[in-house]
Amino acid sequence: MFKTKRIGWIALTAISVLLVFSLVSCTTDATDTPAVEPGEPDVVEPGEPDVVEPEDTAVPEPAEETSITILIAEDPPSFNGVATYTGYERLAQEMVMLSLADVDPYGEIYPELAVELPTEENGGVVVDLDAWTMDVTWKLRDDIYWEDGEQVTADDVVFTWNALADEETGSWVAGMDYIDSVEKIDDLTLVFHYNSIHPGYLLIQSMDSGAAIFPEHYCDAEQGYLYWDCNQVPLSNGPYLLEEWDHGDHLTFVRNPTYFEEGKPYIDKVFFLIVPEASVRMTMMEEEAGDIDFWVTMTTAESSIPIEHINVSSAPVNRWLNQLWMNQAARGQIDPETGFPTTPHPVLSDVRVRQAMRMAIDTEAIVEGVWPGFAKALWTNFFRPPYNVCDIPKPVVDPAAASALLEEAGWTDTDGDGVRECHGCTTGAPEGYEMSLEFGIPGDYDAEAQQLISEYLEAVGFDIQISILDAGLLWETFEAGGIEQNADFDIDMWPDGYGGTDPTDYLWGFYHTDSMQPDWGWNVNRWSNAEFDALLEEAYTIDEEYRTEIFCELAQILDDELPSIPLFDGPDVVIYNNRISGVMATTNALVDWNIADWQIVD
Repeated sequence: MFKTKRIGWIALTAISVLLVFSLVSCTTDATDTPAVEPGEPDVVEPGEPDVVEPEDTAVPEPAEETSITILIAEDPPSFNGVATYTGYERLAQEMVMLSLADVDPYGEIYPELAVELPTEENGGVVVDLDAWTMDVTWKLRDDIYWEDGEQVTADDVVFTWNALADEETGSWVAGMDYIDSVEKIDDLTLVFHYNSIHPGYLLIQSMDSGAAIFPEHYCDAEQGYLYWDCNQVPLSNGPYLLEEWDHGDHLTFVRNPTYFEEGKPYIDKVFFLIVPEASVRMTMMEEEAGDIDFWVTMTTAESSIPIEHINVSSAPVNRWLNQLWMNQAARGQIDPETGFPTTPHPVLSDVRVRQAMRMAIDTEAIVEGVWPGFAKALWTNFFRPPYNVCDIPKPVVDPAAASALLEEAGWTDTDGDGVRECHGCTTGAPEGYEMSLEFGIPGDYDAEAQQLISEYLEAVGFDIQISILDAGLLWETFEAGGIEQNADFDIDMWPDGYGGTDPTDYLWGFYHTDSMQPDWGWNVNRWSNAEFDALLEEAYTIDEEYRTEIFCELAQILDDELPSIPLFDGPDVVIYNNRISGVMATTNALVDWNIADWQIVD
């Protein structure tokens, strides 16, 4: 309520100043004539009017207010994109808050609160090779202010990172364990002291992978980062101000009149309208009751193409790689401390079985049949610039070769029922054990692809039982009975990927041996390779030429061992009313990442 009144008062003041200025101008013009001499009559002779025609001083009509409506499926939990992970909190945060840097749709990092990105070349990064540590200096712009008029300073950055690192009320973002401390140098300069060389030092300062900056003078440090009131009632330094939040119904944002980019944002008001049903959102888009819907399915995107007023935007560089995650531990048979398999999986622990699975699956046919024009087949984690330079050959689809490899691995169909059994297999499975696997997916988004993959595998002798898994339980913690953390699955399929351009932490989290440890990583394949581990540890350097060499070696190991099977990308698609320009889908942020640049063009 206070913000609404304050904005109204500012507008009223501006109009009042305009009116006063007009009246003063009019008065000056009307009286700018020679003074009447004393003693002369203060009259005007008839027929000789001494009148100066006033200039046109009519107050111009105010410009019509512009607004757009973004449709969202659920209420944002807060304005803190680290506290929760629905995506809607980051959507809201992009409207009102800034980070030191951010990531564009192509994966390029650009400065936001910062004057420039720190590098070794400009002196912003100082590396101690003997101690294997680094200091990173950030310099802030001097023209960014919170909506209450306070300047954004180094104090706000130090405050945010100290609150984030608090053991009791803080949280964690990837890479922050490499930061020992944050030091203020002056009001607009600060230094992050790293305990190790960390190639993702820019990415960690982005809203995509790191944290937005909170105001020290406004947020209550005693409440703590995860719990302070400013997560719900933000103080803006971004392009918009939160005017109203009717929980469960809508949020209203108005343009920030003191935003640091002069003249921006161009659109006066933005509504977030909460519409849970995808079909209802689509109807609203068709009827122009909504302007933007994002994270839409391929079916929705395809059905939108013929609609004249709707444009479809697909992210130029995709991030989400769908993979088959294959458990190499017998279901539930892991050491609870390390995550190591105590018993190997009876089918999937043999690399030849995993290789045969890839030979059997025609990923290109799946993509063409399910998402033509949107998704594309992939076969390596290194499919994104700048590390898409490794010579990893496209796998050959060859069901006959897959069958021969399974025969070699000791899996044959002796009873003619179409399902292979263990006859001399080397996984520890008993003689006659059927090659049967449960194949789960979280929700039914990729159900059609799941069905096609199952058919390809069954054609070479697998018995596949498909299932729809509860996503919450699938990714729950070890103690809470999480399916993957407890290794209680055979194979499942879902997408993941890394923001920006640095895959180092992503690779560690999914493939390093240490990441098998329950609740400390996502090496749910229970795959361990000492050569891979050693090479990945070497990749923590800012020598890009050397890193590229290492990543190509890692790519080859993953291609040979197949702890998981890359399948296809999951494109990020946005549909929007073409009366808006500037909308660009991205997998490195939320759809409103550049909302200050959007304009109404009709």
